[in-house]
Amino acid sequence: MRRPADDRGGGSHGAFGYSRRIDAKGPVICPILAAQLAWVSGLEIRSRRPERTQSSLWQSDPMTMSADRSMVLIEMADLHRLAELAADVEADLFARHPEGSGRYAGRLLCRALCQGAALHYADRVNGVKDFDVWSFYAEHPDGPFPARWRRPVDFGPSKFGRFPGDPARYQGRRVDLMGRSLQVPLDADPAEALHDYLSAAEMASAKALAAKAVVLIVPSNRAGEIIWPAGGRS
Repeated sequence: MRRPADDRGGGSHGAFGYSRRIDAKGPVICPILAAQLAWVSGLEIRSRRPERTQSSLWQSDPMTMSADRSMVLIEMADLHRLAELAADVEADLFARHPEGSGRYAGRLLCRALCQGAALHYADRVNGVKDFDVWSFYAEHPDGPFPARWRRPVDFGPSKFGRFPGDPARYQGRRVDLMGRSLQVPLDADPAEALHDYLSAAEMASAKALAAKAVVLIVPSNRAGEIIWPAGGRS
């Protein structure tokens, strides 16, 4: 008569159909069972692990929303820094082309921070990839400001860091300077002139600017005024 197996030797089968043997060193589980238990344990661990939402990813690194955007807030000193950069480049441009762009000396209506950085100033969540600064002029009777003019400059080392995709010569965020002349008188209110220009959105550039935000940086006494979208904070 066969002796039934017990816990001191031989084999038995459990719910998973595995064999078990107990010896002096303790229970030994076959490889198939070990794999099954590991898989089940992994499911339990994953089910308890909190998901990393997009907001938690931002909070884990306050400098970035992604690898290329700074989440640091834009302050008044930063707006003044942008205005200075634009003024320096403008002075050089007008001096080198007195019969061209130089005709617009003394015809500045305002300067404004636009696009993504302006949106970040307004909503504080968009992030800063680069700075787009536009200078708007009262149109000269002899013709418009060169619409294709664009000059990139370096903001310099700052709390905003730098965009990793920019050339090595940029120590800080890139600042793209552009200009446009508007068919308004020299004494036109900057906010009203820009609001009309953006509302009409007749040109591709106006449509692109109207898609985000516009913040005055010049005149200096109105720096930080959000003129687009309408009703922005001041």
